[in-house]
Amino acid sequence: MSLLLKGSRVLVTGGGGFIGSHLTEALLDRGNHVRVLDNFRTGKRENLAAVRHRIELIEGDLCDPHTVREACQGVTVIFHQAAIPSVPWSIEHPEQNHQVNASGTFQLLLAAQEAGVRRLVYAASSAAYGPRAEGPGGACLESQLPQPLSPYAVAKLVGEYYCQVFASIYRVETVALRYFNIFGPRQDPSSPYSGVISRFVQALLAGVPPVLHGDGEQSRDFTYVANVVEANCRAAESATASGRVINVGVGERTTLNQLLAELQSLLGTAIPPSYEPARVGDIRHSLADLRLAVETLGYAPVVGVAEGLRRTVAWYREQDSRS
Repeated sequence: MSLLLKGSRVLVTGGGGFIGSHLTEALLDRGNHVRVLDNFRTGKRENLAAVRHRIELIEGDLCDPHTVREACQGVTVIFHQAAIPSVPWSIEHPEQNHQVNASGTFQLLLAAQEAGVRRLVYAASSAAYGPRAEGPGGACLESQLPQPLSPYAVAKLVGEYYCQVFASIYRVETVALRYFNIFGPRQDPSSPYSGVISRFVQALLAGVPPVLHGDGEQSRDFTYVANVVEANCRAAESATASGRVINVGVGERTTLNQLLAELQSLLGTAIPPSYEPARVGDIRHSLADLRLAVETLGYAPVVGVAEGLRRTVAWYREQDSRS
């Protein structure tokens, strides 16, 4: 039976963030009562402006046990999006990274178990794989041994392990979705935690050279945000997903040079990039194997990379014209 029956109360941690706000809107559209927990450290109130009157907002910290217990009361499903998703920041601030991304997840699982929450869908990260799947055509399989290269990747992996333990021992159904390079509207290009696409678009709109770390031939499985929303909803409803770790991407590899060329074409620009040294903790290639997602969730990408880039550029152009 679906856990997202119309009228169910759900919690979205980090619901004011880039991904969390899109997920919040989709859950509201499905007829759910949505509670959002966010301290707005990386999220934005304006991301929820259009739905503020339709949600219950708890402004507080994921690391505060009292706040988290309050947020979990009466909830059927939790969508755990709250995190500080930055490899460079985690390297500079390993202790804070662990507190938010690992300890915060642990506190949420404890509160979920205490409150009788039926399922928690966790935003895991493909950063857990590290360099293991590098090579022509090599895709990341969930069965591979993780090789995290940064404190961020370690903390997100710890969250996965805790999810699996709570599913097996404490009877809280959990699903960990390993995200692959999510992009789309509302991704803040000015944020130090932002993805490369938003920063590229901001630079091109401003007429300045976009910065590429490395030679630009590193590749990623760029995934439009609507696909992540779809995967989360399916993960909440699947009868066979509990305790699993599942990739979420589009199964398509794009180099940063290819990405930049596509964005230049969409924006009608021809600005040479600035190449800078590769960053510590970054992996060379990343590509999702989607077979488990198809088998367990019935998942298929709803928006491809090219269409996602078109929608994203259109949104940033609109924001630029307003400023």
